[in-house]
Amino acid sequence: MAGATVVVPRNFRLLEELEKGEKGIGDGTVSYGMDENDDMLMRNWTGTIIGPSNTVHDGRIYTLKIFCDISYPDKAPQVKFCSRVNMSCVASNGVVDPRHFHLLGHWNRSYTLETVLVELRKEMASPQNRKLPQPPEGTMF
Repeated sequence: MAGATVVVPRNFRLLEELEKGEKGIGDGTVSYGMDENDDMLMRNWTGTIIGPSNTVHDGRIYTLKIFCDISYPDKAPQVKFCSRVNMSCVASNGVVDPRHFHLLGHWNRSYTLETVLVELRKEMASPQNRKLPQPPEGTMF
């Protein structure tokens, strides 16, 4: 059937993402993996972002928790910084606000956990975030 779209089941999709995350992705500035190896529903993930050069985030390592509920990838994951960060799209409790972070607010099934982390890193380097004063390094939410 030409033009038919195959919808990959949730667990297969997450297994693909896990394999990619474990192998290391891109230039190594973002990474992710399972929070708990026995999470059979693959809901809880941990992500890491190394702050972009020539910004106030330069050299900092940020950790995040990512929750993929049962409707992922049709519905965006919930993303929360564990490391304190001052960014226009991050609420005072560390949650990435979909109303202020376009990728989560306009979620597309083709986006991945990698996409979320890469776009958050780009957001750190954006004009509105690159020079914002930051909490002391190593402080957590």
